[in-house]
Amino acid sequence: MALRHAVLAALLDEELSGYQVTKAFAAGVANFWHALPQQVYAELARLEKEGLVAGREVVQEARPNKRLFRVTGEGLAELEGFASAAAKPSFLREDLLVQIQAADHLDTDVLIERLIERFAFAEAKAALFEEQLRRMRGERDEAEFLLSGARIGPYLTCRRGRDFERANRDWCRDVMEVLRARREAAGPSLRRSAPDQFLNPNSPTL
Repeated sequence: MALRHAVLAALLDEELSGYQVTKAFAAGVANFWHALPQQVYAELARLEKEGLVAGREVVQEARPNKRLFRVTGEGLAELEGFASAAAKPSFLREDLLVQIQAADHLDTDVLIERLIERFAFAEAKAALFEEQLRRMRGERDEAEFLLSGARIGPYLTCRRGRDFERANRDWCRDVMEVLRARREAAGPSLRRSAPDQFLNPNSPTL
């Protein structure tokens, strides 16, 4: 997937300014594609030049004018072509996994600290996604929304982001339990001090 497809997907439902597109990336598109704001602005300029999006100037009183963008017929055709191609599988590429790969040769306490950090990040991110899902559903329960709610695509990708971070959180907890058990089994002479609990005070202790 190219960045252009993620930008086009973010613009499908409504006209957005460049700033709003970057916010959409941060809130939802970042579930599956990360891009810096300057990359998004540069891609919007390319898409407009190629006729895949159309921009118009909006005059604002007491504020700088802004430019709104929408997907054109050519842009929709580009997305349809993208959707017709087989999706390439993704692969994990994360520093923490390299660190755990080397666990037999590294300081267990240091690794546990890294896992605590990742656990806290994943838990907070999953909670943000869950709140966003609640806002998207409104008063409907999930089963009803999945059947007839508007903008189901963003909802499903947000749910994937939540589940991804929950899996990351659970993996971190499981790995910490393994490292702790191995440290205990190694005997007092090989044990080092470790944090007493996860950053989340409600999480199980190490």
